[in-house]
Amino acid sequence: MNTGDTVIDSLVVQQPQPPQQAGNVGFFERSFNSLSTNPLFSAGAGLAGLGLVASFGKRALIIGNAIARRKFISKLQITNEEPSYQYVLDFINQRSSHKTPNLTVNSALRQYEGGRIVASHVLLPGHGTHYFTYNYRWIQVERQREEHQIQKDGVRRPLETVTLTKLGVDPKYWVDFLRAATEEALSKMETGLVINKPVGIEWRRFGGVQPKRPLESVVLSEGLSKGICADLDDFLGSRKWYTDRGIPYRRGYLFYGPPGTGKTSFITALAAHYGYSICILSLSDRLLDDDRLCHFMNTAPPNSFILLEDVDAAFISKDRFENANHPAYDGLTRVTLSGLLNSIDGVASTEERILFMTTNHIDHLDAALIRPGRVDAKHYFGNCTPFMVEALFRRFYENVSDELVAAFRDKVSEYPNEVSPAFIQGHLQLFKKSPEEAIANFGITDEI
Repeated sequence: MNTGDTVIDSLVVQQPQPPQQAGNVGFFERSFNSLSTNPLFSAGAGLAGLGLVASFGKRALIIGNAIARRKFISKLQITNEEPSYQYVLDFINQRSSHKTPNLTVNSALRQYEGGRIVASHVLLPGHGTHYFTYNYRWIQVERQREEHQIQKDGVRRPLETVTLTKLGVDPKYWVDFLRAATEEALSKMETGLVINKPVGIEWRRFGGVQPKRPLESVVLSEGLSKGICADLDDFLGSRKWYTDRGIPYRRGYLFYGPPGTGKTSFITALAAHYGYSICILSLSDRLLDDDRLCHFMNTAPPNSFILLEDVDAAFISKDRFENANHPAYDGLTRVTLSGLLNSIDGVASTEERILFMTTNHIDHLDAALIRPGRVDAKHYFGNCTPFMVEALFRRFYENVSDELVAAFRDKVSEYPNEVSPAFIQGHLQLFKKSPEEAIANFGITDEI
C-alpha cells in the first residue's frame, strides 16, 4: 500500500507539460529572440518609446502650464468700449514710454465760440506687446485690434482689446491699479466750480464752469479756515451718527462780518475743495415765494451747497431808515420769515443738506433764524489783522523778503481805518510787479 502511494505521488509530481503548450512557449521565445536581434526592430522600438515619452512630456507641459497660469498668473482685459480704456493706456504710457518705441496718437480739436482753436495730442502704446512696471511688478501689455467694429460717440471704430498679464493672482492689485489710473486721469481733467440758479421749477447751471479757487487763496484770520474745514469734515463723515440718534442730517452755517472780508469767496473755495456745486437762492427775487423757496431748498442737486446771500436784506425793517416810504422798500420780497424758517427745517425739509447764509449785519437777523438746528455754526469774518496783511502780501509777491513784508504790515497798521482783505487785494493788484511801490503808495492812491 505504501509503495503504491509513493509511485502515484511521483507520477503526479513529474507529470510532463502538454506537447502543445511547450511548442507555444518555444515559438514565442524564438520570435522574441529573432526580433530582438533585428536592428530595424530595435531602432523602431526606440523611436516609438521616445515618441511616447515626448507625447507624455508635452501633455505634462500643457497641463503644468495651465495649472501654473491658474495658480500664479492673472490677467486684466479692457476693451475700448470701457470708459477706463483711454486713461489706462495713458497711465501705461507714462510708465513705459522709454521702453515702448511703438506709439499711436490720439488728437482732439476744441473750438471756442470766439473762433480760437486748441489742439491736444495724447501718445498711447501702439498695437503689439509692451512691458512696464507698476508697484514693483512687471506687467505685459498686449494691445490688439479686432475685426468687427463698435459704435461709440456716434462714430464707428474697430474694437480694440488691451490684455494686462502679471505674476500673482491677488485681485486687489488690479483694483489698486485701476484706482491709480483713474485718479491720475481725473487730476488732469479740466474741472471747475458749477453754479446753479433756479429757473422755472428746476435748478439749472448758470454760465460756464468756473475755475476752481484754492482754499489758501482766501486769506482769513488765523485758524478760521482750518476750523471750518474740520467741522465740515466731521459732518460729512457722521451720517450714521445722526441717523442712530434720530437727528436730521443737515448742517447750517452763518458767515457774518463787514463787506469784503471773504465770506462768499470762501464758500466758493470750499465747494471747489470738496467737489461740490453751489446753488444760489436770492430771497429778494420777486418771482420767489414761500412755496417755490421750499421747493428749491429741498430739490437741490446732490453734492451741492445751498447759498443764501445777504439774508438780512430780505427782511429789512423800514423803521431802520430815515426815508421809510421810499419805493425801493415796497414789495422788497414775497418770501416771509415764516416761509424761510419752514423751508430750512420744516416737515417737508430733506436731509443731507448743507446750507450757507451770509450777512453783513447779524444784529438785523431774527433770533429764530439763527437758532441751533437752523444755524449750527456761526463764524465771524473780520477786517485784516497783521497776520492776514502779511499772508496777502506774500501771496502776491513770490519769494518776497521778510523786511518788505514787515514794512507793508507796518504801513497798513498806520492807516487810520480798518481795511478789508478786498481792499488790500485791490491795492496790490495796482502794483503787482513791484512790492516796493505797493508799500510806498499805500493809502495814497486808494479810497475806502
